[in-house]
Amino acid sequence: MGEAEAAIDDGGLILVSHRGPVQFSRADDGARSAERGGGGLVTALSSLAGQLGEARWVCAALTDEDAAVVAEHDGASFDLDEHLDEHLGPEGGDTDDGLRLRMVTVDDDAHEAFYSIIANPLLWFVQHELWDRPDAPDLTRREHDAFEHGYAVVNRRFAEVVAEEVEEVAAAGGRATVMVHDYHFYLLAALVRERCPDVFLHHFVHIPWPQPDAWRVLPPPMREAVFTGLLGNDVVAFHTERFARNFLLGCQELLGLDVDLDERTVAVDGRTVAARAYPVSIDPEELGERATSAEVGEHERALWGLRRDYLILRVDRTDPSKNIVRGFRAFDLLLRDHPELAERVTFLALLQPSRQDVEEYADYTQAIRRVVADVNLEHGTADWQPIDLRLEENLDQAVAAYLVFDVLVVNAIVDGMNLVAKEAVVLNRREGVLALSETTGAYEELGDFAVTLYPFDVAQQAEALYQALTMGADERRERSQGAARWVRDHDVSAWLHAQLADIAALRGA
Repeated sequence: MGEAEAAIDDGGLILVSHRGPVQFSRADDGARSAERGGGGLVTALSSLAGQLGEARWVCAALTDEDAAVVAEHDGASFDLDEHLDEHLGPEGGDTDDGLRLRMVTVDDDAHEAFYSIIANPLLWFVQHELWDRPDAPDLTRREHDAFEHGYAVVNRRFAEVVAEEVEEVAAAGGRATVMVHDYHFYLLAALVRERCPDVFLHHFVHIPWPQPDAWRVLPPPMREAVFTGLLGNDVVAFHTERFARNFLLGCQELLGLDVDLDERTVAVDGRTVAARAYPVSIDPEELGERATSAEVGEHERALWGLRRDYLILRVDRTDPSKNIVRGFRAFDLLLRDHPELAERVTFLALLQPSRQDVEEYADYTQAIRRVVADVNLEHGTADWQPIDLRLEENLDQAVAAYLVFDVLVVNAIVDGMNLVAKEAVVLNRREGVLALSETTGAYEELGDFAVTLYPFDVAQQAEALYQALTMGADERRERSQGAARWVRDHDVSAWLHAQLADIAALRGA
């Protein structure tokens, strides 16, 4: 164990996120099952917990069966491996040794307001700058009530639980380090610090942090609560230096605080809070192992049957920030400008429906369907559809597609990172070209190896796709190998250790 890991292992790590490492359910026959929590965040945090030995993970109880598990343990934390072995048998789950799980139950109405009115879409849209400001948002009493009686209530409940875990660590003679993740818990750190003033708090924001004026969409009580809540931390972390700088400028312009942009710190209440950038990454070895599975192989063979001369790929959620509709319009323009590509190129779009209970997301999914139908009607033939749209969640199929694409399209309006870009360049076997938006977090690392996309310029995107498709073999190879090498050298382990090293330094360990 290195010095950085040892610096927080004396009391164990307390992770906090909305989703946890597992989610429980009960089948029709009454049997309990457990599935690994979805998403890159859970994968990264599971890796962190595994590297640090004993760790505690605080998350929401999101299903009825989650709540039943909470009741079985009287609301306390429990050893996850032991629980899975006892209730599901040795094959019930594969988790990290020593991980203790604390699932938090929350009133349904409060959680609905917290998640579906404030976190999504309000904070998400503010931070991705997606609002069409002449028309939206209209903040009414509904949003004010949801913030006060939903977002603040859930943050307060989680803060109480985290404080209990911190005090339990202290009672055993240790020093807890709390690492909070994402946009659900902006108020938590300040609340925990009120009860546990000496605890070390670190908050990682996994989505973009916009410039100060973007936050003026929110009324002062809301935006000030967000900033002051985060300033309860010792470190506020982001994917890019630009996001960290935007946070500091917001502290300066919106709260009038003393900020040092060179040192990347802000002074508040006699403390110094650091803003840092740690670009999140992937585990290439784990992803590579999955790529060799029989399931991926089956999908790969099917995709070889689909492709013509060229295969363009995108893998995304149907989120308005992903800019999917403009990407298809650019492809439409490409086919118009270069009719010689007709029946030679297929655009495979593997899209996971996202947050369809939120009106803006449901409307965007319908817009995607419409533009695909228009492009296929305009350019398709009896045996060729230009766009192959698949609205489903299928990781094995996505991994197979990573292996065989010629061009990967990531044209997001803005993205905190975009791990698809990193996953794809590591696995691809065809020296595929990455076509990457300059406004993704990944661009800071991979931009030198990519064809740049300007997310609002459809004509430029069409030209960039043509450049990527017709690029010479030597340039393709140089770009592809350079991108893959960068990701392997800056994997998820490097991301974790950079944070641990800074925590060790700032704690004076």
